[in-house]
Amino acid sequence: MNGTSGGVRSWPVYIMIVLTTVNFLNYIDQRLLSAVLESIKTEWALTDAQGGLLGSMFVIVYTVVAPIGFLGDRMRRKNLIAGGVLLWSLATVAAAFARDYHELLVARALLGVGEACYATIAPSIIADLYSKDLRSRKLAYFYLATPVGSALGYILGGYIGEFYGWRAVFLVGGLPGLLFALLAFLMVEPKRGQYDDEPLSSGPGMSLGATIKRLFKTPAWRINTVGLALLTFTIGGLALWMPSYLERVHGMSAGQAGTIFGGVTVIAGICGTLLGGRLGDRMQARSPGGFFRLSGMGLLASSPFIVLMTVIGWLPGIFIVVFVAEMLLFLNTGPLNAALIGCVPVQMRGAAFAVNVLCIHAFGDALSNVLLGVVSDAATPVLGSAAAGLSLAVAATAIPVAVGGVVLLRGARWIARQPNGLMTYPG
Repeated sequence: MNGTSGGVRSWPVYIMIVLTTVNFLNYIDQRLLSAVLESIKTEWALTDAQGGLLGSMFVIVYTVVAPIGFLGDRMRRKNLIAGGVLLWSLATVAAAFARDYHELLVARALLGVGEACYATIAPSIIADLYSKDLRSRKLAYFYLATPVGSALGYILGGYIGEFYGWRAVFLVGGLPGLLFALLAFLMVEPKRGQYDDEPLSSGPGMSLGATIKRLFKTPAWRINTVGLALLTFTIGGLALWMPSYLERVHGMSAGQAGTIFGGVTVIAGICGTLLGGRLGDRMQARSPGGFFRLSGMGLLASSPFIVLMTVIGWLPGIFIVVFVAEMLLFLNTGPLNAALIGCVPVQMRGAAFAVNVLCIHAFGDALSNVLLGVVSDAATPVLGSAAAGLSLAVAATAIPVAVGGVVLLRGARWIARQPNGLMTYPG
């Protein structure tokens, strides 16, 4: 239900708090598996490829279900969000009671269904709360949940898992979402497109097929999606495997790896996300393509640091390099999502995010989570140790972000030459 303009004015802070907190819980629940993956592999004698599939199962299902965001352009968005939060929280709790590997795979699949209902729709609500000149910043605040939630997932998962076992990790992680499902249901939605120049069509929306065709004809949307897919490949692979890398290669305990890596992630993520949101607004205001220019530079600069962190033997030095690499990766969150909102009409935002999410995860972390495990297993007998095999797999994640940086920089130059900047969708 769309609220009236007068009533909505009292709701933006509440809506932002609820949506950002839910996103925070979203990333906690995603990263809990990373913190306890080595323990699960040991208990059930799994290979790295099987462990990687646990991470990829969530992403694969999330990707398949992501087109549900298309419904966000036609239905009450808060109901879809509340239902998704409820489902993924129950799935996380169910993971605590999995009796074997296959039951845990099912729980991870249901987690993907629930989170797809949320992640593809929430940004469109935030876009309707704020004017264009504030969106990159506000989306940056919303996406602060990515590093902060991920970090807490590593820290809580590592600590609770070390002392109470991996099952307790999922039980504790899933319960808060049940409350926030109710709070999401109580939101009052803002009026669609109330801060946008173009009028919102009152007639029936385009069909799903026509919408997808129009998206793929939008140059800025295509550039954004390719860049985000390559970024997601690297971030997803590192997010799942870095705690295991620190345990296996550098002999850290699960608690130590989760706490230190989580602490570095949250600081780097906050710095990178806030800096990216502010710089993105400024660079975009100076010239069309500014969002892509900033993100391209960030991705290119992060690539050598990812390789460097796998060849340094001094632990403090490793975490310094990890901090720099993650800050440069998180720099892109606000600008790329603001660019995604800005390159499509108001009535297509839910579909734009839904198809974007489908593409970036299908070609991003759905591949990288399991592919890094396959590379690690294959390289282990060649290099002589499981530690060396995983090191090679982690270092390989530098390649996609380097390619993504080039794509975004070339896209920024192309967009700067267009008369309408980012708004290059066909009429």
